[in-house]
Amino acid sequence: MAVNFKDYNDANYSLRAMTEADLEAVMEIESRSYDFPWTEGIFRDCLRVGYYCSVLLDDDGLACYGIMSLGAGEAHVLNICVKPQCRAQGIGRYMLTHLLDHARGLGASVAVLEVRQSNTAALALYDKMGFHSIGVRKGYYPAFSGREDARVLVCKLRHGSA
Repeated sequence: MAVNFKDYNDANYSLRAMTEADLEAVMEIESRSYDFPWTEGIFRDCLRVGYYCSVLLDDDGLACYGIMSLGAGEAHVLNICVKPQCRAQGIGRYMLTHLLDHARGLGASVAVLEVRQSNTAALALYDKMGFHSIGVRKGYYPAFSGREDARVLVCKLRHGSA
């Protein structure tokens, strides 16, 4: 079921489950956004194993996607990416809110994620959304100069309120 909303910039948006038909557009955004993007096979595996995969569409097509695994009362946010020309408009925040609401609705009590230490925009968003650092994964991400550490963030999911 798609959720429709109007953003302050008057674009029309709809949110729905990701399908294999979305992978070409997902890969376009992924490859334009990261020096070390996920492969199409990783996205296919996420769909195949039943991870919660959502896409946000705007008037021009796919604007954002989010992927999350759920298990043992925990949500693990694996990937959120907004196409470059749609950044700084609240779309990433909307997707993260959607993922966390879904996890909360399925009984998850905590959400965790990893983020590059250098990704200041994501760190600022996660801080605003109530995440806090619980550690560092040394050398977690590939980098041009070897490996980059990841901050491990956690957020308690409160039930009974959105």
